[in-house]
Amino acid sequence: MTTMTVRLRSVPETQACLGWAGAHSVVVDRPAGKAGGQGLGFNGGQLLALAIGGCFCNDLHYVAHAMGIELVSVAVDVTVKFEGEPLLATGADVRVSVEAADAKADLDALIARAQATSTVSNSIARGVPVRVSPVSGPAPEILALSR
Repeated sequence: MTTMTVRLRSVPETQACLGWAGAHSVVVDRPAGKAGGQGLGFNGGQLLALAIGGCFCNDLHYVAHAMGIELVSVAVDVTVKFEGEPLLATGADVRVSVEAADAKADLDALIARAQATSTVSNSIARGVPVRVSPVSGPAPEILALSR
């Protein structure tokens, strides 16, 4: 079993958060004017779409490598539909365009295999459980801004 942990902490003097895993980071915020948001980063829906699309991009490369296909370009567009109150994701459409060095490469098979093995989209489709629990003990550290 593999586990991955990301951390998010408030950014002082904003209502945004900085999220990171290892050396990679992302700013998370609400749209400007919504619940104190300043539009400084991605909102939750955008992050969901990025997770789906980013994972699928990687899956295309993993599968291409396994199939011996050299990819020249990959383009993935993700549209997530939200409905209700509170807003819930009700579907996601992923549009994929790939180009291979070999014009005879079976790109339809590549895309189908990537879809069958995509970690994020398959986890969402299967209804991955999410547990939220309060942290006991001292509060997590807050990010310090260097000036």
